[in-house]
Amino acid sequence: MNTPFISHRGSRSIVNAIAALTLFSTLGTAQAAVFKDAQLESLQDAGKFVELEQLAQTRLKANAADAEASAALSLALSFSDAGDGKRLEAGAKQAKLCVEQHPNMAVCHVASAQSLGLQMINMGMAKAMRNVGTLKESWIRALELDPSSFTARVQLAKLYLTVPGMMGGSVSKAKELEAAVRSSQPETARIIRVNIAAEDKKWAEMESELLGAKPSKDGAMQDELREATMQLARVFLKDNKDLAKAKSLYEGLHRDQPNKASGSYGLSRVFAAQGQMDEAIRHLERARTLNGADELPVDHRLGDAYLAKGDKAQAKAAYERFIANKRANPANVEDARKSLAKLG
Repeated sequence: MNTPFISHRGSRSIVNAIAALTLFSTLGTAQAAVFKDAQLESLQDAGKFVELEQLAQTRLKANAADAEASAALSLALSFSDAGDGKRLEAGAKQAKLCVEQHPNMAVCHVASAQSLGLQMINMGMAKAMRNVGTLKESWIRALELDPSSFTARVQLAKLYLTVPGMMGGSVSKAKELEAAVRSSQPETARIIRVNIAAEDKKWAEMESELLGAKPSKDGAMQDELREATMQLARVFLKDNKDLAKAKSLYEGLHRDQPNKASGSYGLSRVFAAQGQMDEAIRHLERARTLNGADELPVDHRLGDAYLAKGDKAQAKAAYERFIANKRANPANVEDARKSLAKLG
């Protein structure tokens, strides 16, 4: 989407930037925990938003002043089906209530920022731009209330790096956020440096930082490492620039996060680029069974791979599954519809 409001530091539009800050948002565990309550944290980290909503409702009935339950309800409503406008609106109202009732609780401001970010994806460009300042202030307030928050620090740094200076973007501010925790939270600082390098398209520097990252069981940290690894691998994959490096990155991702679909999905793309469709299909079929598969165009790629082999029945089934996926990217869905129509 070409607009006059694209940052000179990158080619993403504001809406795409907001999508990156929400769909790959970090809601993790341990030092990055959103909730102090282990049960709430476990459910949101696993993406079990239906169960999270039920637990939050139960807790609020028992104690209407439960700030964590209030924030949990907002996140559950917002994230369970990001395509449902009514649930998004309900999530936003709940986040506003949480902030109003608990203005000094960081968790409410985190919920508010996450909810607003999801709403902004569905707004028109002008309206989304008007809300960037509010999103930024929510993250700033969350970080003020909880300086140790991985989520608030990393997401605020991303926002500074992504939006133009006239809208509050600032590389220097992102660097300040990194410097402030370089000693106390070295891996948090590393993630921010990874994003700074990515925004400047310093791919070698980004690769070096990623290779230096310590393996982590922290859900939020894993999310950030996964997304950054996928971004860098796509750079190497584009136009077959360096398939060996792309393959190595995807293999590392599959090794470190074997329960996630990203590694297998990425490997399938490398094999497809090499014309090895049987291997591409094998990795895609495996990716379908792993966590996060519905956030990737797995079935779209699978349909293309089966079609390349001449298996129209399997291709049709894959395209139909993809089109039915509510979390699928609309642009990919349109391509899948066109491919399906050609099959008759």
